[in-house]
Amino acid sequence: MRAKIMPALLGAAMLIATSAQAAATPEDKAAAALLAGPKFAKAQASLKGDYERIIQDIITLTEIEAPPFKETARGKAYMAMLKAEGLTDVEMDEVGNVMGLRKGTGGGPLIVVTAHLDTVFPEGTNVKVRREGNGLYAPGIGDDTSSLPVQLAFIRAMNRAGYTTKADILFMGNVGEEGPGDLRGTRYLFSKGKYKDRIKSFISFEPGQPGRITNAGTGSRRYKVTFNGPGGHSMGDFGIVSPAFAMGNAIVAFGKLKAPAEPKTVYNVGIVEGGTSVNSIPFSTAMTIDMRSNGKAELDAEEKAFLSLLPGAVAEENAARSTAKGKISYEAKLVGDRPVGSTPMDARIIKVAGAVARASGFDPKYGAGSTDSNIPMSLGIEAVTLASGFETFRAHSLEEGMKMNSPEDLRNMGVGLATVLALAEAR
Repeated sequence: MRAKIMPALLGAAMLIATSAQAAATPEDKAAAALLAGPKFAKAQASLKGDYERIIQDIITLTEIEAPPFKETARGKAYMAMLKAEGLTDVEMDEVGNVMGLRKGTGGGPLIVVTAHLDTVFPEGTNVKVRREGNGLYAPGIGDDTSSLPVQLAFIRAMNRAGYTTKADILFMGNVGEEGPGDLRGTRYLFSKGKYKDRIKSFISFEPGQPGRITNAGTGSRRYKVTFNGPGGHSMGDFGIVSPAFAMGNAIVAFGKLKAPAEPKTVYNVGIVEGGTSVNSIPFSTAMTIDMRSNGKAELDAEEKAFLSLLPGAVAEENAARSTAKGKISYEAKLVGDRPVGSTPMDARIIKVAGAVARASGFDPKYGAGSTDSNIPMSLGIEAVTLASGFETFRAHSLEEGMKMNSPEDLRNMGVGLATVLALAEAR
């Protein structure tokens, strides 16, 4: 029976292989050739030899605090590391981004390769790294500190393998990616930075596994709404209007908004604050809220609905209690605005990233996220966010950590390196 079946199976396998070859895109063929080449073998050997150095650099940078708006110390340390790799035009810009050029042979576009310097943790957080088994633990070690030394290893691997690239590559550590930073680093890069008119492609690296390609930017609008009133004693002034009740009205109304499931649209009340004591009617309360969507029209509509409910919430309180000592008022201040954007599936950067993932044995998975790539995507500049290689966990918590598994980590890093090389038309 087996002898009769085997020829048919072999014929089917040959037909599938022939069909796959016929369906292979130019990017697939180029990625396969790059990964099979002797230079890439040297580059992978460089990454392997650098593994412990990468780990040590992660520890070094993690133990330099980088809270929002205070990334300078870490930026200076990373700038010295970029300079040590032989990059040219190494500098820190006006907002704190640090960068350096690996110049190409000419004729190619400028490509930005970046990871963010900042973490979510406030000044004074204990960032001493501890090692337990194959894990490293410290606030910020994964997001996004782990990606910064990987970029340095990419530069060394390219140099040791003897790669030249048609494109200039700007390697960067940028500021302001996390919440309160509101993407100020990349926003400056594309609006006022000296390279703003030259950048044609942008890759940001974040923790994660290969095959994950963020090609759409989730937009967000964040408001701090402050409610003000006369305030007073909880007993002696009982019956007058209260900012707390007005804010409560607004929160209840906000919670009743209907958000579309597609494109995914969400909202949240993240911070509530105010008051002076338990027996005082507050003269001021505030809430900070977050609205997000993968669609611009949906985000705009959600923002409009939120802003429209605030006057009613205040009017309801002013009608419910005495305004003899003053009325409730409010102020809505925009504190965060991340644009919606996307890189189309037929863009070269998407084709290259997908081809390298497939050639490396991974199934590309495309999706949306809120990253530094939001800015170039919103401007129509080709951009993706890719995984830098390490498996990390408990991001944004005091127990944040990363695992060390050198064979897997090195394989994963190789995907990121190959993507940069392919995009830059390396030879």
